Amino acid sequence: MTFFETIGKIIERYSSFFAQGVVNTLIIAAFSVLLGTILGTLMATMRMGKILPLKWLAVAYIEFIRGTPLMVQLMFIFYGLPMIGVKIPDISWIPNFSRFAAGIVAMSMNSCAYVAEVIRSGIQAVDYGQTEAARSVGFSSGEAMRLVVLPQAIKNILPALGNEFVTVIKESSIVSVIGIADLMFRTNDVIALSYKSLECLAVAALIYFVLTFISSRLVSLAERKLSHGK
Repeated sequence: MTFFETIGKIIERYSSFFAQGVVNTLIIAAFSVLLGTILGTLMATMRMGKILPLKWLAVAYIEFIRGTPLMVQLMFIFYGLPMIGVKIPDISWIPNFSRFAAGIVAMSMNSCAYVAEVIRSGIQAVDYGQTEAARSVGFSSGEAMRLVVLPQAIKNILPALGNEFVTVIKESSIVSVIGIADLMFRTNDVIALSYKSLECLAVAALIYFVLTFISSRLVSLAERKLSHGK
């Protein structure tokens, strides 16, 4: 049996394993990007603000998260926090909720630091004259940021945010080390059952490529839609 025939047999026989892994991977990636974007926006606002303690806190957080491996952050949240009495409770009707929550929290915190820098650079790329013009017609600082600066900044940062989503999909494979049945975890299950390591990894790589390619195309579509509104 050739290499590609073996891959076809694996996909046919273990499709349910890969399907469950894809669903869990997308759930983790979606929540991580959503929470990371919300927290990143807050962190960028703190870093650009005039309240020095909040600014220093934001700088320290961003530099620390970007300077430490995601693996260490994940292990600290899942294994380290319970050691000091901080434990994520399980929910009976959601299997492995504590593991999923730990994975999403770690991925969100990591994504937050990178998104904050993306948003900060996007906001600073908008000409400050836009803010001055908004203030001159009676907008408050918050209104000028929300109604004038951010809509323009979004057009600038959308490609980078799209790249972050693609990165999160790929990096989500790391949550398999704490027992979350994502795509990589399920791939290892198939390897254990089929004894076909190379073929199973090839299937996983193909699925990751399809997911990231579709995500990239969707981001490109959104970019074109926004560009028509200029």
